[in-house]
Amino acid sequence: MNIPISSRRVWLCRFVLAACALSAAPIAQVAVAQSPVAAVDPFIGTGPEGHTFPGATVPFGMVQLSPDTQIRPFKQSYKWAAGYRYEDTTILGFSHTHFSGAGHSDLGDVLLQPISGDVRLEPGEIDVPNSGYRSKFSHDTEKASPGYYAVTLEDYGIRAELTATARVGVHRYTYPAGKSQHVLLDLRSSIYNYTGKVLWSRVRVRTDGTVTGMRETRGWAPGRQEYFAIRFSKPMSSHELYDHESTPVEYKGFKTPGNTPQDTQSIEGRGLIGVFDFASSRAPLLVKVALSSVSEDSAIANMDAEVPAFDFESTHTAAVAEWEKALSAADITAPEPMRKSLYTAMYHSLLAPSLSMDVDGSYRGPDNQVHKANGFHYVSSLSLWDTYRAEQPLMTLLQPEARTSDLVNSLIASQQQSPFGILPVWQFQGIETWCMIGYHAVPIIADAYLKGIKGFDEKAALNAMVASANYAPYGNLGSYMKLGYVPVDNDGEAASKTVEYAFDDWTIARTAGAMHRNEIASTFNKRAAYWRNNFNTADGFVEPRLANGEYRKPFDPTRAGANSGFTEGNAWQYSWYQPQDEQGLINVLGGPTKLVAKLDDMFDQKVDPAKYADVEDISGMIGQYIHGNEPSHHLPYLYMYAAEPWRTQARLKQIVDTQYKPTTDGLVGNDDLGQMSAWFVFTSLGFYPVAPGSNEYVLGRPFVDRSVLHLPNGKVLTIVADKLSDTNAFVQSVTLDGKPLDRTFITHEELMRGGELRFVMSSKDQATWSLHPQRPPYSMSKAN
Repeated sequence: MNIPISSRRVWLCRFVLAACALSAAPIAQVAVAQSPVAAVDPFIGTGPEGHTFPGATVPFGMVQLSPDTQIRPFKQSYKWAAGYRYEDTTILGFSHTHFSGAGHSDLGDVLLQPISGDVRLEPGEIDVPNSGYRSKFSHDTEKASPGYYAVTLEDYGIRAELTATARVGVHRYTYPAGKSQHVLLDLRSSIYNYTGKVLWSRVRVRTDGTVTGMRETRGWAPGRQEYFAIRFSKPMSSHELYDHESTPVEYKGFKTPGNTPQDTQSIEGRGLIGVFDFASSRAPLLVKVALSSVSEDSAIANMDAEVPAFDFESTHTAAVAEWEKALSAADITAPEPMRKSLYTAMYHSLLAPSLSMDVDGSYRGPDNQVHKANGFHYVSSLSLWDTYRAEQPLMTLLQPEARTSDLVNSLIASQQQSPFGILPVWQFQGIETWCMIGYHAVPIIADAYLKGIKGFDEKAALNAMVASANYAPYGNLGSYMKLGYVPVDNDGEAASKTVEYAFDDWTIARTAGAMHRNEIASTFNKRAAYWRNNFNTADGFVEPRLANGEYRKPFDPTRAGANSGFTEGNAWQYSWYQPQDEQGLINVLGGPTKLVAKLDDMFDQKVDPAKYADVEDISGMIGQYIHGNEPSHHLPYLYMYAAEPWRTQARLKQIVDTQYKPTTDGLVGNDDLGQMSAWFVFTSLGFYPVAPGSNEYVLGRPFVDRSVLHLPNGKVLTIVADKLSDTNAFVQSVTLDGKPLDRTFITHEELMRGGELRFVMSSKDQATWSLHPQRPPYSMSKAN
């Protein structure tokens, strides 16, 4: 996983690219059109709400090298969670760590800006030309594709190109002739910035010209350490190191040797800037930047292992080869706009969890100590509240089994190294942030185990799951275990926690049952039904409940935000959150027609978006359905449990048509490290994992003519949508290997056998399969 591409593969890729270049133009054009890499547009989602970045990385890479267009103070930073927004007009520089579509943020480590002419040490103002080192740019000069980014910095006349390996970013700067050449390093710059965020930093110039350093920040992940090593393809003619700390320093210590800027070889402080100067030359300047969470020497070792030479083209070729291999897990036949959207969604799904260890297996864990991974690759960037729903289940179909076992091993290691003895909640670079709710590492482990994925200690996995679910100090779990629900008296997210905990508990019960750990299974099966304890049958909503057993009054199902009882949503989204027991929901509502009526009411309501203007992450609204946030993602599939498939198909078309498009504003909400994109991939294929851990996928309808999945076990699954069109938007029949399906789900085992899943599409009035009751998906409860 994320190891350097072999020389043989690099040679092969060069041969293939050379052959394409030498072939006739029409043939080359066909080859490009058929390439999954060529279909990807990394600018999708870089507009208003997507929070994606356009820069260079490899699948699941530690380095995600991208331009930063604005670094705002913390309270103004949300729009720049990925460092870049498409509507901006200036670039500060290129930093090496980013999140793709996070709803909160950090990172932006090791910012480099190439400069010609005079050097200014401050970023400057956007609307004041030449006030700082930022530069104007035009989208006309930007290019982005998997593993590559390029732009012209207009103020300097510099062409900047970026590519990457797993742990190393490679820059190529072409300077204008006759101009002085500089590279500025700003260790103050950080996404979600604030005064005092940098706790300490260091830069030193080694005798061989290698620049190394580190910084420790108190950000989203407090006490996070990032080490780096930088090498240039040309010798420096001079360099200057500065400490421009913005806050007064009461104790400064004593002077270090060679304390004049021209002589300084090493500097430490909290406001460090380095300027590295090079003789004017027509040859481009290449810069290699390697990262490590362990040490400067480890960063050098990562660089030596992955990019030993200054060879931009070979590094780029290898990155493209990695992306071509990853994206070729699916061969998609669809009109060009849909194909672009879908391959870009796959691309975004393959960015996290990201590698977080050195070439020797060393990594920094949640105890902020250095550990070594034995037999697996340690990964982090774990947006678990989001990705357990669809992103990680998608990986079990598109990626080698080792990818999932690496994640499970990383989760287990993190639990064992956690000072609290629990699984990660929202972790990156090994450090916990405690963001969001639930213990959603649990369903990821359960989903992997129940799908038969090997390569991890099953006993340790179950122990980690149970330890997390029983840790009373976390998230009012003590009250949940005692009362059967989280009381809202002193917990503003209580109702959401209850229903999310109950789902996680069901996945523990499923795992324990499969391991014949019957006592554990019995305990957690009981807890899996606790969702009922917040469900008020008087009005059909999940509601906040007080410790004395009463529901909190007054109750407004549209109330969201602080102290509403819900997390980034309201009762309209969370009243359906019992993926393990949707039949139980039907029962308490009074039958399937009541479920359908309530779902329709949710989708069809007239809602003033201004009502949610101050609530973070409420976007992509269709009535009270909020596609821009994850608790709504399974809701269109619930009609399948009520024996009305055509309604699911109609809602899915409504969502796909309005929430996804191949443009910079093509994501209506932040991508949440691949979850929004994974929903689109699954839905386009024709099915969705409503309840990870059930080993079932609920059928919807496909949105592409043909998909061929090259499964991790070597089998091939072909999904065909006959007669698909805008008017033929409903399923007339479904067959699996030629045999009709009389149910609204398909199992993971069936998919992994390969073969053919065929949908015949039609208008609604001819959609026989969709208009008649079919056997519903799994639920804990039986129908009344």
